[in-house]
Amino acid sequence: MRKQIVAGNWKMNNDIKETKKLIKDIKKGIKKIKLKGTRVLVSPTFVNLTAAKDKVKGSKIEVVAQNMHQAKSGAFTGEISASMLKAIKVKSVILGHSERRTYFGETDAILKEKVNTALANKMEIIFCFGELLADRKNNNHFSIVESQLKNALFHLEASAWKKIVLAYEPVWAIGTGETATPVQAQEMHAFIRNLLVDKYGNDVAENTSILYGGSVKPANAKEIFANPDVDGGLIGGAALNATDFVALIQSF
Repeated sequence: MRKQIVAGNWKMNNDIKETKKLIKDIKKGIKKIKLKGTRVLVSPTFVNLTAAKDKVKGSKIEVVAQNMHQAKSGAFTGEISASMLKAIKVKSVILGHSERRTYFGETDAILKEKVNTALANKMEIIFCFGELLADRKNNNHFSIVESQLKNALFHLEASAWKKIVLAYEPVWAIGTGETATPVQAQEMHAFIRNLLVDKYGNDVAENTSILYGGSVKPANAKEIFANPDVDGGLIGGAALNATDFVALIQSF
């Protein structure tokens, strides 16, 4: 069965002191609640991964990297390889986030390479994808999502999906003034799961967690997470506040 997951993507926020405090506060918060099998993930910046790993000891919180390069090593200034992450015992990585696609030009072809590299290194992948506002308004949202998944992931064998979590990001609903409804979230998640059924069969589809990444907050999380095909959230802003993040974990 697929897992319920609440993953906090901290982006370019929190220095080392702030990182340690936020993890301390999240640990304190989840001690007071029942996780009900929910996986709790946090994703600090690269420079704070080791400190974060040390700080989560004794808890069920997992540390995830925000990105990695597709090459094994080489002249790629400022980049991080899979082996570097594994050396500090970080075993999961976010790939394909909308900000990486938009600001850093990551294409489906590049992401396919990154996926292959991560899997070759036995890393778990949280794979992000989703449509822009123009795509949604032009009624192209389903075709965009389908192409992103097929181009970067559908070359994989069924066995590889044990290492993949999907994270749907309706980019049009993040910081635009537009709002995605729980019905819209379920509609897309069901579409995604059906794509998996068509390509890989029910077993892969029913064991792949699909997260929602469209401005989830304590006020809307319960309604969104109640949808049958929504298995949790990839959280941005609310993940930077321990009280809000713990409230999201409690929303199942």
